[in-house]
Amino acid sequence: MTVALETPMVSTAAVFEARDLAHRYGRRVAIEPVSFTVSAPAVAAVTGPNGSGKTTLLKIAAGLLRPGRGTCALAVAGRDVPPAERRRWVGYAGPAISFYEELSVAENLTFVAETRGLESPATLVAVALERVGLVSRAADRVAALSSGMVQRLRLAFALLHRPPVLLLDEPGSHLDDEGRAMLARLVERERRAGLVLIATNDEREWRLAEQRIELRGRGLGHPA
Repeated sequence: MTVALETPMVSTAAVFEARDLAHRYGRRVAIEPVSFTVSAPAVAAVTGPNGSGKTTLLKIAAGLLRPGRGTCALAVAGRDVPPAERRRWVGYAGPAISFYEELSVAENLTFVAETRGLESPATLVAVALERVGLVSRAADRVAALSSGMVQRLRLAFALLHRPPVLLLDEPGSHLDDEGRAMLARLVERERRAGLVLIATNDEREWRLAEQRIELRGRGLGHPA
């Protein structure tokens, strides 16, 4: 497969601002109140004990979940982006993202691109696969992929529409050394043009960031 060279990335002003953001599931606390501001170009790591709300915070930022308290606002190019519109501007990769196992790698991404009405889906798919080192596996069924290759596919899914904001939940999960080197290159490139939030407790990942958002939860989803 021959992939056309990408055009140079142009930095897009993006700002996440949380004020007294908190959430819980029933009586269980998911996020204790937290406030922060992150502005592009930047990489920020969301860290904290297991159960302190790292994944929940990224889902709220992506517009996938409504916060129980406080606000988490996103502005892109000076315009406020309501949660319902964020999928246009945000790329999200998390462990819960799954794919159609009977379809190939390329078919899964093409389906997503066409469903979203993106222009030139074949080109977008080719570029995304090139970015994560999956070009040689484009025709393989997802069912044949290793867990590390599926993780690369999740990253390609997040990159597909070339968003100015990336939300990565434990992005190095199942990746080998080569995969982690790819991830570091990907994050560095996205830092130059936009905003990256990484939810992680892995030092190899939070060291990619220049800012840390530390969640204070006790780590057990404790009762309120």
